[in-house]
Amino acid sequence: MHRTYSLRSSRAPTASQLQNPPPPPSSTKGRFFGKGGLAYTFRRNAAGAFGPELARKLSQLVKIEKNVLRSMEVTANERREAAKQLSVWGLENDDDVSDITDKLGVLIYEVSELDDQFIDRYDQYRLTLKSIRDIEGSVQPSRDRKDKITDKIAYLKYKDPASPKIEVLEQELVRAEAESLVAEAQLSNITRSKLRAAFNYQFDSIIEHSEKIALIAGYGKALLELMDDSPVTPGETRPAYDGYEASKQIIIDCESALNEWTLDGAQVKPTLSFKQEDYEDYETEDSSDNNIPRQHVEGEELDDERWTDEEDPEGEAHAEAAEEDDQEAEEDAQDAEEEPEVDEDEAETEEAETEQQATA
Repeated sequence: MHRTYSLRSSRAPTASQLQNPPPPPSSTKGRFFGKGGLAYTFRRNAAGAFGPELARKLSQLVKIEKNVLRSMEVTANERREAAKQLSVWGLENDDDVSDITDKLGVLIYEVSELDDQFIDRYDQYRLTLKSIRDIEGSVQPSRDRKDKITDKIAYLKYKDPASPKIEVLEQELVRAEAESLVAEAQLSNITRSKLRAAFNYQFDSIIEHSEKIALIAGYGKALLELMDDSPVTPGETRPAYDGYEASKQIIIDCESALNEWTLDGAQVKPTLSFKQEDYEDYETEDSSDNNIPRQHVEGEELDDERWTDEEDPEGEAHAEAAEEDDQEAEEDAQDAEEEPEVDEDEAETEEAETEQQATA
């Protein structure tokens, strides 16, 4: 998928293909019915030609996925037979070849068992898509009814504009549109939830299947290390083979590794070119008010630091405004204290004048 963003464009070679050029195409590809039998082609085309129009494309996809499942079943059965035949062939060879091929047959047979498990999980993905197809088929009648009523109204308006049936049909059209809106909303919601669940089934099964096969391949290469492939001269005998216990232990270790594997412990993790937290922070900035300071500067990495009073210019402005308010409050308090003093002096002068008048 290197530099390929669509199935409609040709793929550029990957780094692995540039390092190790791929072999020529297999001789069995494209020969006679190599791309699929007549039954596969008939089922696929029939699914896209019958049934509700809304569900035809998804029906075709479901049928194609069924063909994929049957092909994988054939592959699993053939691989199982190949493992048995490998063990049978190695039985008549030297001790080391006989033991190694027998143990390799066990590993390849286990791969076929993993294929069977993968088929069962892959079928869950197909059945979930099938449920979306059934819902699309149930929505189609409401669309057809609305379109039929609309066509009748248009026909009557053209042929007999004064017909009383037009009003009745318009009322039916309103009800049909309401039913169609409900059905379309349900289809939209269920399509998204089911589609997400379906491909979660598929991708989880692919991760499990591929990583377990990778484990088996690793232990298979460990088995090959027990085989002495150094050349010998004519008449020279090879050293006696003593790897029976080691090969048996490799099979036991492989079985333990497969039994202990869990999806949470998967080794392969996606590496995204963007950070999820950057995207979330971008959303919060768009939805926040303009008074809220930005949490980061473009081009810099996100961290958990926040603006302090010394670093935040807006914080300094708020502090200065608070100091000015405090100064104004103190001045008002001083003025309030001075006003009562003036009133006391005036009262004393008035009392003195009244006493002088009384003595006179």
